[in-house]
Amino acid sequence: MDTKKIGSEIAELRKAKGWTQRQLAEQLHVTDKAVSKWETGQGCPDISLLGVLSEVMEVSLENLLEGDISPNERDRGNMKRMKFYICPICGTVLTATGQAEITCCGRKLSALAAKPVDEGHQPTVEFIENDYYVAFDHPMTKEHYLAFAAWVTYDQMLLMRLYSEQDAEVRFPKIKKGKLYIYCNQDGLWEVRL
Repeated sequence: MDTKKIGSEIAELRKAKGWTQRQLAEQLHVTDKAVSKWETGQGCPDISLLGVLSEVMEVSLENLLEGDISPNERDRGNMKRMKFYICPICGTVLTATGQAEITCCGRKLSALAAKPVDEGHQPTVEFIENDYYVAFDHPMTKEHYLAFAAWVTYDQMLLMRLYSEQDAEVRFPKIKKGKLYIYCNQDGLWEVRL
């Protein structure tokens, strides 16, 4: 653990919030001398303070301990870099366009890796009333089902949640050229080019 690197990150975060060392110290119930020692790399916060420090500074504990609180590069709104995350416990679907630390149900989630669609997940697509009607010949049982379908363009994303009780079909308005992603609870994330 690099105490100088962690200390400089604490100082940078504190200054970004416009706080003095004393103001940060008051929130943590320590002295401003303790904060000064951390920031100069002459010591580290006590382990009992790390959780509160990460909350107060609004950063992940892991990044704080690594001394790596660097911002993402701006993605300029390009939704084509969309990453999908799904919680294995509750099934919540989460998305991000940049680097992100995503947790749900107490677990750190990894971005799903999209594969080119295979024959078992290839949809049939029809154009009906200015919409894409997308249907899948896929089981929709409690054990094996499609959980979501998402239509992603450079500036928009439409996500349709699917459930085992319904048919494996979705309808998306015909908008710009994009990619269709589907997630199967057993086989993972698939990318379909339309």
